[in-house]
Amino acid sequence: MPIALFLAVLAVAIEQVVEGLGFKRLRNAVTRYNATRVLRFLTAVVVLGIVGSILLSNLYTGLVSLGVISLILGLAVQAPMTSFVGWVYILARHPYRVGDRIRIGEATGDVIEVSYLDTTLWEFGGQYVSTDHPSGRVIKFPNSNVLNTPVYNYSWPLFPWIWNEIKFQLAYDSDLDFVATTMKEVAEEELGAEMLERVRRYREVLAKTPVNELTVQEHPAVLFRISDNTWVEVILRYLVDPKRAGRVKTELIRKLLTRLNAAPDRVMFPKSNAR
Repeated sequence: MPIALFLAVLAVAIEQVVEGLGFKRLRNAVTRYNATRVLRFLTAVVVLGIVGSILLSNLYTGLVSLGVISLILGLAVQAPMTSFVGWVYILARHPYRVGDRIRIGEATGDVIEVSYLDTTLWEFGGQYVSTDHPSGRVIKFPNSNVLNTPVYNYSWPLFPWIWNEIKFQLAYDSDLDFVATTMKEVAEEELGAEMLERVRRYREVLAKTPVNELTVQEHPAVLFRISDNTWVEVILRYLVDPKRAGRVKTELIRKLLTRLNAAPDRVMFPKSNAR
């Protein structure tokens, strides 16, 4: 028994030293978070095995008994075990990491914790807020959801940006060339330098896939579509950080309307049609 107790204390001490000294050297916060979770889990398994050996006065028998008990419990509580498998899948396949902005099922938010059984999101948007602002609520869901539900990751490491659009409706007799030029100029002033680098990254990602011949413009693009009513729809498309998408869109809309409204003889809007 003294040896077993010593081993249990030693396991915890090693865990504390590795976590306190070794993991602090890891610069990546996500890697540090995941490594800490795995280390604590392994330490708990070792300590439980030692405790079992104390109760049964035999280390080998204790470990075997722990395995049998774990098997029985696994059959009895399949849902938690499936969620634990989901946690392992999250660590191995990285459908999302702490800090990512995701949507899974009806839940949308920033990942603030990935525990052994569930994931916690800091919700943005949602029932009470129409923009990308945090709602103030948290969402928890079992990790097993990642095994059977599509995960939309807005900030995955290879390409942590999203395409976004701003749409207006114009009269057919508006000066469409002037509108396109003006909207591009405003977008370039706001996003030009950043977007060049982002599109370069986007092309690098596409080059490694079967869709590498897809045409991607390096600058904010303006497109025109025929609306279902009697107006022309003008669309500004650009790349943006998903966590800044709402603020960037608000600022762009404000500047676009200021510039376009300054030329009422060339740009004719219907009333209250911006969205």
